[in-house]
Amino acid sequence: MGVDKIREYIKIVEASGIDELEITTWWGKRIRIRKTAKAQAVSPVAASDSLPLSQVTALKSIQPDDSIASEKSPAAAGDNRKMLEFKAPIVGTFYRAPSPDAEPYIKEGDQVSPGKVLCIIEAMKLMNEIEAEVDGRIAKILVENGQPVEYNQPLFLIEV
Repeated sequence: MGVDKIREYIKIVEASGIDELEITTWWGKRIRIRKTAKAQAVSPVAASDSLPLSQVTALKSIQPDDSIASEKSPAAAGDNRKMLEFKAPIVGTFYRAPSPDAEPYIKEGDQVSPGKVLCIIEAMKLMNEIEAEVDGRIAKILVENGQPVEYNQPLFLIEV
């Protein structure tokens, strides 16, 4: 990918309403363009021929409800921490580990940081690694291993 193409992608991000764009080339090179230092919410963008997006992550701030507040978490104890609902960026099959006999990428209670792989979503025979976009702790895993997921379906609650 040349510098001119990267500049073109930067202009697209600046002109649009999105905060972040991640592109993976067919030969495996990845580039991530962010407007801000730490994305608070990322708007999904439809992929087209000129933008081969592999991942777009949508985060939505939510208030803890009764089921979350009943768990042992700093949010329930009156802490200022917020829960983020981490949603599926694509339609596919959710996998917690890279293979059936491997350890899961994350478990409830694990600390995550931007770039940490949370899961895989298989779509059209492609295994898409889904990465965290914020620092936090996995409060709850909302999807079972091997379960089909829809676009924008909540996958995890992350305490930030």
